[in-house]
Amino acid sequence: MKKRILSLMMATAMISTLLVGCGNKTTETAETTVAETVAETVAAESTEAEASNATTDRSGNEIVIPEEVNKIISMAPSTTQVLVDLGLGDKIVACDTYSFASYGDSLTADIPQFDMMTPDQEQIVALGADVVFTSGMSSKDGDDAFASVREAGICVADIPSSASLADIQEDIRFIGKVVGKEAEADALVSQMQTVMDEIAEVAATIADDEKKTVLFELFTPSADSPTIYTCGSNTYIDEMISLIGAKNVAGEEKDQWPALTEEAAVGMNPDVILTADMYTDDVINVLLTMKGWENVSAIQNKAVYQIDNDTVNRPNHHVVSAMLEMAQDIYPELFDRIEDPFADGAEVEPAA
Repeated sequence: MKKRILSLMMATAMISTLLVGCGNKTTETAETTVAETVAETVAAESTEAEASNATTDRSGNEIVIPEEVNKIISMAPSTTQVLVDLGLGDKIVACDTYSFASYGDSLTADIPQFDMMTPDQEQIVALGADVVFTSGMSSKDGDDAFASVREAGICVADIPSSASLADIQEDIRFIGKVVGKEAEADALVSQMQTVMDEIAEVAATIADDEKKTVLFELFTPSADSPTIYTCGSNTYIDEMISLIGAKNVAGEEKDQWPALTEEAAVGMNPDVILTADMYTDDVINVLLTMKGWENVSAIQNKAVYQIDNDTVNRPNHHVVSAMLEMAQDIYPELFDRIEDPFADGAEVEPAA
């Protein structure tokens, strides 16, 4: 569009030169006509560009993707990790505190950090970002924590936490579309799908009566807090457990993140316990020595494993790393040959 405007401006100058001998009134009329044409063309092409870049974010909000994205603010660790893997760490001009804590080494030093729940909207606007990626966490109480940023005309692209692996893949594609890295994003999704297909192929060899039952726990019960939080139906973690050929003991729970009593969890008698608890010291030993759990199969067989909390809880392509880790813990003899393409955190280039 810039080239088109330049051409029209040059045309204006040429016409003015040709008509200079025809009198001032004629020249002024010609210049006015061409100037009006330039203005109309710019407006029309701007409208056309906006229409071609108009889309909806992952929450269904209407947004217009900037023609160029050189300054990015990421307000969710899962999104920040995708951006870093797409090779855009240097374009992130601000982020949430959790993102910097996890991926600060891949970001520019001393960039502003914001509280995910109560971001400083005035400072965000002042940074002049082309796009701000947000998550459902920032508006979990029903208030739009970025209302002022939207009103300032900045593209705010929201990505709520996805409940399925397919939705996670769409999240990655959406990020790639917004930042102009569609081919690279497709490559991430392709590698993610390859691992999932390899896992599913092996899992298909496990007979139904040989599938192990699994209790996935986010928080370990204690005297002060005797509740166990786990994953129920309609979660990508439940989907991952099924995909590796196991059964989620809480898979029939309608709540996504049900709270179980110790009595209920013990009664489920899981073959394996997977914990993503990052708050309990020496969590494996704590689980193995809990009173009242002595007759649980997982405890008797010492089949208790810790899964990296960040990897399993941040919905992006790295969840397949957690899935492979889970599979190798539960069925080590079956999944030991599948490699994790994201283990080294290398940037992913688009397929040739």
